[in-house]
Amino acid sequence: MTSQNRIGTARLGENGPLVGVQGLGCMGMSDFYGATDEAAARETLETALDSGVTLFDTADMYGMGANEEFLAPFLKAHRDEVVLATKFAIHRTPDGGREIRNDAAWIKEAVEGSLRRLGIDTIDLYYMHRRDPRVPLSESVGAMAELVAEGKVRQLGLSEVTGAELREAHAVHPIAAVQSEWSLFSRDVEISVVGAAAELGVTFVPYSPLGRGFLTGAFQDASAELSEGDFRRSQPRFTGDNARHNANLLDPVRKAAKAHDATLGQIALAWVHQRAEVHGLPVVPIPGTRKPSRVLENVAASHITLDEVELEWLEPIAGAVVGDRYADMAGTSAARE
Repeated sequence: MTSQNRIGTARLGENGPLVGVQGLGCMGMSDFYGATDEAAARETLETALDSGVTLFDTADMYGMGANEEFLAPFLKAHRDEVVLATKFAIHRTPDGGREIRNDAAWIKEAVEGSLRRLGIDTIDLYYMHRRDPRVPLSESVGAMAELVAEGKVRQLGLSEVTGAELREAHAVHPIAAVQSEWSLFSRDVEISVVGAAAELGVTFVPYSPLGRGFLTGAFQDASAELSEGDFRRSQPRFTGDNARHNANLLDPVRKAAKAHDATLGQIALAWVHQRAEVHGLPVVPIPGTRKPSRVLENVAASHITLDEVELEWLEPIAGAVVGDRYADMAGTSAARE
């Protein structure tokens, strides 16, 4: 890949490393989106790195640790080139249940498990995946700060928090990154946490910037078109009447894509980059894919600039979306705003 096609860089937190302006979400390589092809997924990792992607995102709950184990050989081969982010807090039990744990004892146990599965000595960015309001934030972030002091973690992050929670956590220990869903379909983060992140110098890491594939036009009704085992089949905005309504909202995305000879997904990613500029904060979206061709398509989006007219076409979309992001919104920042 020529240098002109590689992505640019953004700083992770005020004093952190420079990373590619797009990262890679690795969840789907092991879980949630149906059957996987390990060989293709490994090629995807290499293609991403060759394209300038350096932030690779996983979590201990993806495949109940399997995704971290999957990444271990890649990390061993490229440790000095990769900024590895993983998360704790969503504890999946063998019977299929889940619980949110933010207590200090669990954080210490969880980090040791992640380090072991990843085969590394230090996690570059360690996120609290979800907030348990029953545990004082100072206790959780204090325990995470101890991991930094011990050299097990370099930087701290939070996922799905409110602006007030981000400020409270940042007062305990500097937070480098905040991760939440942010896309043409999901803009509730703009209520408070985006402003707080800009104020504090925290990098924003949007997950699902392609609306879990819906914004690419890849499917119109998850329950009818996607395979068994794909969790999108249970998400309210991707099924039934909601999905049919939301599919019609993609017309202005198609219009912009035609104007740029681009794909729908590239327009959706370009919008995220430019929306972050409006708010004055660095952004590193982490679209997930298991295909090398999709990585190349996604990174090319960072070179697209939408004009004011095109941005006006796209502005109303989020306000017209019907259906929640998750079947159970408990634990998300939207539930606590």
